[in-house]
Amino acid sequence: QLQAYGGGLVQAGDSLRLSCAASGRTFSSYVMGWFRQAPGKEREAVAAITWRGSSTSYADSVKGRFTISRDNAKNTAYLQMNNLKPEDTAVYYCAADKSTRLLSLLPPSELGYWGQGTQVTVSS
Repeated sequence: QLQAYGGGLVQAGDSLRLSCAASGRTFSSYVMGWFRQAPGKEREAVAAITWRGSSTSYADSVKGRFTISRDNAKNTAYLQMNNLKPEDTAVYYCAADKSTRLLSLLPPSELGYWGQGTQVTVSS
């Protein structure tokens, strides 16, 4: 019900915009978030946004470079990634949850949703 796309291979300093398209239900009442998992590492939270987009949370490693947004009319969330670094290389996943766990950069609850991932590779 959540599909992330927009990943690719870019060079350091480039930008990418990831999209998370929801289907099957309306996610306007859900907090949306982005996570990433690099090879050999645990999945980590990247960013989250409230139902109406009035509040956001970011991991320290991406603050000032990444921007999360959403368009409830399109049932889609976005992650604009600027000034990408090789350490941003990972599979990126979107998530949705009615609880506020995502805003605390925690994984979604058992009633939340994970989307399919999209690979982002940043070369130096």
